[in-house]
Amino acid sequence: MAATRQAHTVWEGNLIQGKGVITFDSSGIAEQPVTWASRAEQANGKTSPEELIAAAHSSCFSMALSNGLSKAGTPPTRLTTQADVTLTPGTGITGIHITVEGEVEGVDEAAFVAAAEDAKANCPVSQALTGTTITLSAKLA
Repeated sequence: MAATRQAHTVWEGNLIQGKGVITFDSSGIAEQPVTWASRAEQANGKTSPEELIAAAHSSCFSMALSNGLSKAGTPPTRLTTQADVTLTPGTGITGIHITVEGEVEGVDEAAFVAAAEDAKANCPVSQALTGTTITLSAKLA
């Protein structure tokens, strides 16, 4: 069965001085302010499309890696994943770097890295972002 999630943004003003509010319709989590400055300069308590992509990618990757390790008979105790999404104004998103550290019984470093590479290639968010260079650093805790 397919699942669809919704969010919407209300934007007021031009790009540089304008501002918006993102509403997460499906989950009901708090509305988040967004501005060009929070995207291209300092966050200053506001979000950006790149931060939202980073959140989506880190969570999707973690689920995919957990699933792959579990299917191999070595479910993780803990995975800590960070996604860094880089925006270059005027160019766009120029890369995503995923860093993962795992606590996994019964798996060596090489097997963990291989499972992480598989998750990077096959998680649905990675697949949706195929036009972007995605790099990975993976290690056991």
